[in-house]
Amino acid sequence: MKTFKPSIFFNKKLFILIASITIFSSCETNNWPQFRGPESNQHTSEKELPLEWSQEKNMSWQYELDGRGWSCPIIWGNQVFFTNAVLEDPSVLPPAKAGRRLDNPDDVVYNFEVICLDLNSGEEIWKQVAYHGLPRYKTHRDNNYAPETMVTDGKHVYAYFGMTGLYCYDMKGNLVWEKDLGNYPMQSNWGTSSSPVLYDNVLYMQIDNEEKSFLAALDSKTGEEKWRVSRDEKSNWGTPIIWKNSIRTELVVQGLKTRSYNPENGELLWKVDMGGGRNITSPTADLDMIFVGNEKRSNGGGTLFGIKAGAAGDISLKESESSNEWVVWSVPESGIAMASPVIYNGLIYIVERNRGQIFCYEAASGKAVYPGTKITDAKAFWASPWVFDEKIYCLDEKGTTHVIQAGRTFKELGKNKLDDIFWASTAIAKSSYVFRGEKGIYCIR
Repeated sequence: MKTFKPSIFFNKKLFILIASITIFSSCETNNWPQFRGPESNQHTSEKELPLEWSQEKNMSWQYELDGRGWSCPIIWGNQVFFTNAVLEDPSVLPPAKAGRRLDNPDDVVYNFEVICLDLNSGEEIWKQVAYHGLPRYKTHRDNNYAPETMVTDGKHVYAYFGMTGLYCYDMKGNLVWEKDLGNYPMQSNWGTSSSPVLYDNVLYMQIDNEEKSFLAALDSKTGEEKWRVSRDEKSNWGTPIIWKNSIRTELVVQGLKTRSYNPENGELLWKVDMGGGRNITSPTADLDMIFVGNEKRSNGGGTLFGIKAGAAGDISLKESESSNEWVVWSVPESGIAMASPVIYNGLIYIVERNRGQIFCYEAASGKAVYPGTKITDAKAFWASPWVFDEKIYCLDEKGTTHVIQAGRTFKELGKNKLDDIFWASTAIAKSSYVFRGEKGIYCIR
């Protein structure tokens, strides 16, 4: 017979209440300070946002891009920040072949730019060149030299350009410090994309590569290294998250194994084998559960895992297992690929890269609510979906945002179209959407 422990029960309920208040308060800042928003989950506290948009409808402003980048916009106050890599002499590149992007040559000079725009007008507030010169590494034509999303605490903004360096600016565009974390080869010269994470005045950097992978914690005020741990991983492209659950605060980092670290000292808390695949997505948490998965590749992957808080040691599933004490469930062929999942009202939504499908699962059990379902006319999904007003918004690469009713029944509600190519996830703040396409930055209000 189980013994009821009122103090533990009360404490857990109290934590959930406090955590909910904390998350609500964080979102209530009406800023979008990092990749996937205040809580790294593509949720917003905005109450009023446009329901329809196009190049002509509810378009507040457009900012034309001269260079290339897949970094997502971030927003603090009335400032929009993003990075860009601009060829000093664009004429060195021949036109792209039909259906392909321009190459990113590594033998020509670029300006690696950090740009700040006025959210209300789209006008440049400042622009700084963090690095001027030849790239320090190669990257793929579908990637570029500015794929990592910036992060800010409202006092400083931090821009990471892969193996080129990490740069800290104040909000007026003055360089405060810069840091070289090394230059290491990436798989097949595909380039980098893991964005920095900022928590409690510490920057966390996932530097996974083919030669010397590591996780580093830096003092955000000075750039000085606080700790570094080696990682038994090769190239990865996902971004870690801070997971605040009822037991502790964790730094969760994906790869061929997902690992959780103590953010104070880099101590390994737990790890789970992902069964192969390629990591590009970020973990997604919902209080006392976290959800992780790698894109399916020739070496495996494609499984989504639901893991509960409190794990310790190696919690990998044994052969023939689909769950254990800490892995609550696992779903093979889950559809997870490039876009990170979004969770809403106990349901997980995943958009698939190639076939324009959406999958829906119960967060508590992993049970399929509806299987991979084709969204009408949807193209590939790279950007992470977001939640607003009981709806799931899914931006495909051709610029169409597909609006899906949240809940247990798949229902398409509408579409909104912008004329550009979109791989970056959307920023949401101050009653505005800020999209980053291949050709421009777009503010919908």
